[in-house]
Amino acid sequence: MRVALFVTCVNDAVYPATGIATVKLLERLGVEVDFPAGQTCCGQPQFNTGYRHETEPLVRRMGRVFEGYDHIVTPSGSCAAMVRDNYPRIARRAAAQRRGADLAEAAEFLVPRMYELTEFLVDVLGTTDVGAYFPHTVTYHPSCHGLRLLGLGDRPRRLLEAVKGLELRELPGAEECCGFGGTFAVKNPDVSAAMGTDKVRNAAATGAEVLCGADNSCLMHLGGILHRQDAPLRALHIAEILGSTEAEPHV
Repeated sequence: MRVALFVTCVNDAVYPATGIATVKLLERLGVEVDFPAGQTCCGQPQFNTGYRHETEPLVRRMGRVFEGYDHIVTPSGSCAAMVRDNYPRIARRAAAQRRGADLAEAAEFLVPRMYELTEFLVDVLGTTDVGAYFPHTVTYHPSCHGLRLLGLGDRPRRLLEAVKGLELRELPGAEECCGFGGTFAVKNPDVSAAMGTDKVRNAAATGAEVLCGADNSCLMHLGGILHRQDAPLRALHIAEILGSTEAEPHV
């Protein structure tokens, strides 16, 4: 099976280890992974800030860059949700203004092919045991986009529960937002920080060593709070846990 990796801006610029872990994981499972070099941003920051027209060229670009692939995999529920939930909306608004037929074509192509990593593993590859080894205590934070827009459900948990050596601990208030929310953190910094502090407090109360998530945008927010508190807990993307093996353990 051949797939395209949509690594996303946050991972490309700040968390390249997540992209590398995603490729290693998929290749270990027999998947051939391509990285279309022309990929850029999916347009989520622009769209969420109200710049819909400025988002449209990025929708077109996504359609061109990933043309020809049956599956597009991304280690980001946030960006997957942008494509699947908002691209059709952008295309419909353009059509109502009698323009942008190519936007509809791009959305029609991308939406059924875009998969968040954990749903690709479970739904397409049909596996929950990926041969991972991670001998640490972990608590899992489900991001809002993955939980509410993509409906990831228990897929991430099932994958974590199958990891050799991993002890999964329940996160109190897991379904509550961490407070990042993309541009929400910029527009409402005090509220965002307070929400993040609550999430970190709940995570620390589990006694876990690792706070895991499937969105590095959330983990960047929570990791910053953990760092400022000098907490004995680190934030880590689920791809890096699933990519860890006994032969090549995560450091």
